Amino acid sequence: MLDTFYREFDYGYVPEWHPDVVDLEGTYLRDPRHTLIVAVRDGGEVVGTTALNSRGPAHPPHPRSLVERYPSGRTAQLLRVYVRPGHRRHGLARAMVRTACAFAARVPGYERVYLHTNVDIPGAEGFWRSLATEVFDARPTGEHGGFGTVHFEMPLDTVLTPTN
Repeated sequence: MLDTFYREFDYGYVPEWHPDVVDLEGTYLRDPRHTLIVAVRDGGEVVGTTALNSRGPAHPPHPRSLVERYPSGRTAQLLRVYVRPGHRRHGLARAMVRTACAFAARVPGYERVYLHTNVDIPGAEGFWRSLATEVFDARPTGEHGGFGTVHFEMPLDTVLTPTN
């Protein structure tokens, strides 16, 4: 995850935006409504991650309308969907997202899956548009530090269909 912040996002680790990455166990493994999926190659090299938690988007930096639409507790938020560049385009991210969504579908109280992504990362926008529905494009507003942030939703009742 830290590699992604520094090498791909080009802004590094920001504690206010990424408190979960310094406490993966406490954030994802101890809470029964959260999960962390890690793809590991033979030899132990981590090549991908996907996480899911029960917190909706925060305001600020995101618009208040999104906070109201995706309340914490009822929203399964996908985040930390990263695959190392040499391992992309082989279905790994899609498999990890499906696994996370299957987990969310089994957790009582979740109503939908929410995520936001930086579409300036090569392949990110096309990937998410193949799985989810855009709900807010923050690029023109400069929200979230002016990054290429686009917000998406995936209804729980459709995340497990074979076409995803």
